[in-house]
Amino acid sequence: MKKILLALGLVFSTAVSFAQQNTFPVNGSFDTRPGMFAFTNATIVVNANQTLTNATLLIKGQTIQAVGSGLTVPKGYVVIDLKGKFIYPSLIDPFTSYGLTETAQQTRSFGGQRQSIFLSTKKGAYGWNEAIRPETYVKNIFSVDAKKADELRKIGFGSVNTINRDGIARGVSAAVTLNEGPDNSLILKDETAANYSFNKGSSQNDYPTSLMGAIALLRQTYLDAQWYGKQKEEYNISLSEFGKQQNLPQLFEVDGWANVLRADKIGKEFGKKYIIKSGGDEYQRVNEVKATGATLIIPVAFPKAYDVEDPAEARNVSLTQMKNWEMAPANPAILEKAGVKFALTTFGLENSRDFWANIRTAIENGLTEKQALQAVTEIPAAILGVADKVGSIEKGKVANFLISSDNLFKNSNIIFENWVQGKRFVVNKMDVSDLKGSYNLNIDGLGSLILKISGTNGGSAASIERTGVDSVKTTATFSRNGDWISINFNLKKNPKGDVRLSGYITSANPIAIKGESALPDGTMGRFTATYKEALKDTPKKEEPKTALAMGQMIYPFTAFGSAELARQESILIKNGTVWTNEKDGVLQNADVLLENGKIKAVGKNLSAGVAKVIDATGKHITAGIIDEHSHIAASGGINEGGQSVSAEVRTADIINSEDVNIYRQLAGGVTTSHILHGSANPIGGQSQLIKLRWGKSPEELKFAGADGFIKFALGENVKQSNFGTGARFPVTRMGVEQTFVDEFTRAKEYARALSVKGNNVRRDLELDAIVEILNNKRFITCHSYVQSEINMLIHVADSLGFKINTFTHILEGYKVADKMKAHGIAGSTFSDWWAYKNEVAEAIPYNGKIMHNVGVTTAFNSDDAEMARHLNQEAGKAVLYGNVPEEDALKFVTLNPARMLHIDDKVGSLKAGKDADVVIWSANPLSIYAKAEKTFVDGIAYWDIEKDAQLIKAQQTEKARLIQKMLESKSKGSRTQRPVGEAPRLYNCETLENYSAELTENEHAH
Repeated sequence: MKKILLALGLVFSTAVSFAQQNTFPVNGSFDTRPGMFAFTNATIVVNANQTLTNATLLIKGQTIQAVGSGLTVPKGYVVIDLKGKFIYPSLIDPFTSYGLTETAQQTRSFGGQRQSIFLSTKKGAYGWNEAIRPETYVKNIFSVDAKKADELRKIGFGSVNTINRDGIARGVSAAVTLNEGPDNSLILKDETAANYSFNKGSSQNDYPTSLMGAIALLRQTYLDAQWYGKQKEEYNISLSEFGKQQNLPQLFEVDGWANVLRADKIGKEFGKKYIIKSGGDEYQRVNEVKATGATLIIPVAFPKAYDVEDPAEARNVSLTQMKNWEMAPANPAILEKAGVKFALTTFGLENSRDFWANIRTAIENGLTEKQALQAVTEIPAAILGVADKVGSIEKGKVANFLISSDNLFKNSNIIFENWVQGKRFVVNKMDVSDLKGSYNLNIDGLGSLILKISGTNGGSAASIERTGVDSVKTTATFSRNGDWISINFNLKKNPKGDVRLSGYITSANPIAIKGESALPDGTMGRFTATYKEALKDTPKKEEPKTALAMGQMIYPFTAFGSAELARQESILIKNGTVWTNEKDGVLQNADVLLENGKIKAVGKNLSAGVAKVIDATGKHITAGIIDEHSHIAASGGINEGGQSVSAEVRTADIINSEDVNIYRQLAGGVTTSHILHGSANPIGGQSQLIKLRWGKSPEELKFAGADGFIKFALGENVKQSNFGTGARFPVTRMGVEQTFVDEFTRAKEYARALSVKGNNVRRDLELDAIVEILNNKRFITCHSYVQSEINMLIHVADSLGFKINTFTHILEGYKVADKMKAHGIAGSTFSDWWAYKNEVAEAIPYNGKIMHNVGVTTAFNSDDAEMARHLNQEAGKAVLYGNVPEEDALKFVTLNPARMLHIDDKVGSLKAGKDADVVIWSANPLSIYAKAEKTFVDGIAYWDIEKDAQLIKAQQTEKARLIQKMLESKSKGSRTQRPVGEAPRLYNCETLENYSAELTENEHAH
């Protein structure tokens, strides 16, 4: 009788979905009767905070009519007895591309042989850059994807937010149900959010090529939209739509915790509170992520263990990769504990059937079931503005709900049915068979095996046996979702590696299972499993579950990170040779007292008080080394080379606190680095001065109160002599000069326009930076080599009224030192680089000495992550090549770069009141035998040679532990991935890349 009633119900529910579409004609007779169902005697989970027992749910058509205990079933309702069963709200995924055609993304490298594209090729009155496409509305391009809908319904989802994942400004997403029927009948909300990312997607425009370019483009678009709303000169669909969408919720997709912070910074600048779809690594900087106040959408696509059986291949796996494998499943729990609001998404899963296994893994790692349920129901409903329709089981809401065998989060639970808009979708039969028993298993390419299914709830565990010469027994990973079965196992040999089976029950008597097989070499085939006999039950004592062992969080989350950051202390360094860089010169057997992050005193026989005493007898003490020209600690590209002027981009936006080169350079005595844009264009981006505070966040690295600088460049790089297509202006040295003239002329006109009260002037981030130069609020560091070009820029500066602060590289500085001195221009050069490209043919190793002797403030820089580790030795070369006095030579990498960067009142010498940036050397700091034994930044020992040895030993032990844990995981049947090393990107002036293409490739790789 129950089956007859269910069949009638299916007829009614099918009819109702068409009854709602009043404007659509029907080829046949109309049937507008709504399906009316009463689900009785169920445990109904109304929401994460309310559960009803022996309760009834009434639905009519697409709508919930009532829910509660003791309800009277009205006449005409089909009654379905769900005694012993559970009803939950259907799940909601807030981040999908369901129902949209995948767009081809950028995969080319910047500088390839295609023609450069500077303006949009899109037909219509749209904006200039194809990465800004707010005119895209999902409601206009959505179409039902029956296969994907079925896949998502089977794991419990009833509705999703669908997003066009193409571009930096992506347009408006829509919430849809996973029902069947015409597209318009499935729209829950046609405009859920305006969407953004740092990935330009399919845009063919060269700009932006970098992360900092993507940030600048989005910032400029916000400003342009504000201007557009106040003017009548230009018609621009993109800006018009962008402006209209600012009242919608704002959803930003990023790929890591650092980009969470970057997106939030943009939001704060323009008064936006983003919902941020993140990458799943927020646990690494949970305090900083929490401080944003953002609601997150986080994936449950946890990394697979690495196959580390081969020790040679295991060396390719970094500590970061290993620890992320272990700790990523705890990310939801860590965020919950921190009080961060988040929803969960299936995004990133290789197979949607992994969703529940991963949710349960997250629960094993500390996520509460209450939070897990909220994160897939109420929270996404609230994020999308559809909480009045879905997310809980309440009167008046859409009839989206699940019928399950048990608590949704139990491993043995089975989802029987998923009702979407009142329509019944059978996921698994409610009278599903008990699968426990022994089976004859046949796999293509592998032959006959024995499969044994055991455990609770009709089968929850499995093992595989092979008889004969190659006999073996192994435990299999077994998961079951009703009729769907997944089995993974490893026979250790013949073949070696994981065998994966995925199939479904095809017969109940005798039980038969069929499906697809995948062998370790990738060969796909079929398998069958036929019931043979019952198992002999041997009851096992259930062991209590132990808490999962987890390694410590380290800061930064990479090699040489520490669980506890070094602390500021009062330090008295006694009896050393102190290079003051002041009028006192070099003091013998002297002391330096550090207190509260400052140098308290320099002298002899200083009193320690409560300070920790370090005996520096036989050692040398100097100010920390300052690298005037560095490209470490940056992410997403160091050049924005899509245009000849990129003054709008800022390296401040892309500081990477996890770069191991920070630690390595501390080991070479470096305490301050000037992070410059590259030299791909005449006027590059704005630079950022940082202190090497290892373990701190990106914002905490920044040198507070420092003047702003900007990178200019001359020579081969800016005219793209050795790369590119020749289409981007300039391609000659004459063109380079004209670029400067044009830019400063425009900047002066822009400044005059801004000065007129009431003018509606379009705010231009590029010209803002140039105006700052004219107003002596931003200072130029210019990449340079050849005398003629150096003279040219000095002449342009004189004629247009701006100043050049520093010529960097300046390998022909010896030819123009007199002019540099007359103009007050500093020179930051290499010690002895020459002949590495045509424009340095006349470089000489005496360049630094000659500029110094003429009276130019002279420094040696690195432009190279490796060279920065021994800048003290580079300074020593000034003594070798030019007999520069040792004290003056040391100033080439300490006090002189501090003067160039306008921070000599804070660092560069050992003087009371200056920052406690101090290095203790084992020998004369200019010697090749000298080692930095301790490097202090703000009085904190971020480098300690003795602690480093301990740290290396501890991290070797940690890696050994993680390798054993991965091996154990594999032996239990968990899937693995091949070790692939992640070499850190090393930038220099000429480094070019396509950030968006790399994002796409990384996403596909995972």
